[in-house]
Amino acid sequence: MFYHCDTKVEKKYDVIVIGSGLAGMTAANKLARDGRSVLLLEAHAKLGGYATWFHRQDHVFDVSLHGFPFGMKKTCKKYWSREIADSIVPLDEVRFINPQFELSTKYDKVDFIKILNEKFGVTLETAQSFFDELEGMNFFDDRAILNRDLFEKYFPGRNDIVRLLMEPIVYANGSTLEDEAITYGIVFSNFMSKGVYVYKGGTDQMIKKMQKIMLDNSVDILVRALVDKVIVENGVVKGVIVDGHPIYSDAVLSNGNIKTTVLDMVGENHLSEDFKKKTEGVRLNTSSCQVYMGIRKGEKIDFMGDLIFYSDSEKFSSDELLSPEIHSQTFSVYYPDMRPHRGDRYTIVSSSNARFEDWENLTEDAYLDKKKFLEKRALDVIEKLVPGITEKIDFIESATPTTFKRYAHHQKGSSFGTKFEGLDVSMNLHKEVKGLFHAGSVGIIMSGWLGTANYGIIQSHEISNYLDK
Repeated sequence: MFYHCDTKVEKKYDVIVIGSGLAGMTAANKLARDGRSVLLLEAHAKLGGYATWFHRQDHVFDVSLHGFPFGMKKTCKKYWSREIADSIVPLDEVRFINPQFELSTKYDKVDFIKILNEKFGVTLETAQSFFDELEGMNFFDDRAILNRDLFEKYFPGRNDIVRLLMEPIVYANGSTLEDEAITYGIVFSNFMSKGVYVYKGGTDQMIKKMQKIMLDNSVDILVRALVDKVIVENGVVKGVIVDGHPIYSDAVLSNGNIKTTVLDMVGENHLSEDFKKKTEGVRLNTSSCQVYMGIRKGEKIDFMGDLIFYSDSEKFSSDELLSPEIHSQTFSVYYPDMRPHRGDRYTIVSSSNARFEDWENLTEDAYLDKKKFLEKRALDVIEKLVPGITEKIDFIESATPTTFKRYAHHQKGSSFGTKFEGLDVSMNLHKEVKGLFHAGSVGIIMSGWLGTANYGIIQSHEISNYLDK
């Protein structure tokens, strides 16, 4: 059943899932398919979390950049449906435009080894050894090895190569050169298997199909339902409180921010001092800004690539990627074949990484001025790439870290979850509070559509084991 927030749920469930991001929905669907009674709670009016979309005038925009590895196709086929999996298609062309180099690629291992060898002068042996090390990385590797160390080992002093290899992953999960190498290596090697994929039809079509599948599997869904508290008695979870109303269950899975889940929804009186300190010490990752540009109906634009990484920074710099001056941004171009049911329509989404602190506590006028600058930077660059295109744009809007905090309820509007230590807190939450589990964007590795969907599956198995006991 699909409910709205004024519904008072009296039924007791096996599992309550808080939040309908890819992790929450995938876990809810898997548990229901396995015969568990499941209630999915979503604070927003629609499902999807960061995998979402919106309508403005006669345009439909996907929020943020929804590119993911080939593994998403396999995950959807196994845990959702063949129809969804068959709609996951590869991008044709990824472009890099910056002062150090310009190139186009299919963004896979074969093409990257060729580019490293022919354009950057790296020997085939070195390039292959680099990829071999990445493919061998796992969760249990030595965390002392940082991204900076990894690149210096294979490409000493080559900032241009670091830019080629690192910059796209910064946009995918917020990695920096000072993060653990496995947070980069696992994600990058996933993309390198067969390139970057997207959902043909748009995020709205994908989420609506997932919603139908969950309802067919008897998942109950309640929207506009913001969870106030997780009910804990004697160290064991008993359910949740929504708008002052208790809903009971034997297990709870949170797909919310890990710090909000532990410190606010549970509360420190139910935590050991050690676990409380570990949670407080989890660093949140960076957030992002988006600019949404709609092309006037009837206008056409020539193919310019599917995904464009543009920067005017002379060298790769994590700080400049986060700069409010917007030195670097990506452009995700949605051509008519992305949403064929919409007709001959084009949209473009620009994305730039950002710091929450650069956007919080601004006066209303300062905030609006900063948004105008964000939009102007996107327009200036896209006009440089395709002269005359701005005359074809009839709608522009932007989103900032504070926008994401307001809609997704994530602390600091964190688009990429937490740094690596968040994964340990997330995976061990059920040992601290029996019956309480977490899945979502933590540890950088478990970010993006594929990482969080797979984490939802991992945690659904843990929940089933708990319920069986």
